[in-house]
Amino acid sequence: MTAIKQPRYRIIALRIAEQISSGQLQVGTKIHARSTLATNFGVSSETARRAISILEDLDIVETRHGSGAIIISREKAQEFVNSESDAQDLQNMQTALTNQIAEQQVGLVKLTQSLNAFIEQTQYYKQHNPFTPYELKLVNDSPIFDQTISDLNFWHRTGTTLVGILHENHLTLSPGPYAKIYQNDTLYFVGDELSFQNVYNLFYE
Repeated sequence: MTAIKQPRYRIIALRIAEQISSGQLQVGTKIHARSTLATNFGVSSETARRAISILEDLDIVETRHGSGAIIISREKAQEFVNSESDAQDLQNMQTALTNQIAEQQVGLVKLTQSLNAFIEQTQYYKQHNPFTPYELKLVNDSPIFDQTISDLNFWHRTGTTLVGILHENHLTLSPGPYAKIYQNDTLYFVGDELSFQNVYNLFYE
């Protein structure tokens, strides 16, 4: 985010207020827009006049015809300086937050790209390696344990093919329809990307 550029005349008004607040310019001092400000700040007399106009509106100076502007309040000058400082702090905070959001958006785009690449790679792998089995260990209790594959209607209910059962460190490959499934068994099965969730839901949904 690009910082908002202050008008030249407002910057000059703030500089004068800072000088008044710090005591460099005393209350009662006369300021001549054309001869003093225009020369010191290298601006046109119109820009200098507008700077004085801001100070007058804030009751920091009082203009008198033919006498220029007279400083009348150091307190008002300090208030102006403080308000401008607070405004600048808020603008800096806004800029910092905007930059952080922009950085997070860039990071989110990169994360999304990486995630999409991962999904594509996973789908490619599954398509070219359809017989790589999923693995699920049945740790939690389930009311349908101690039943056969046939009784569970395993294939029809999950859409997967059970290729192995690991029971008490003994692996049975291509288990038949009368093989039973117990708690703490590890199942090995093949199928599509929904296979794992389907098998899990069979026992724990």
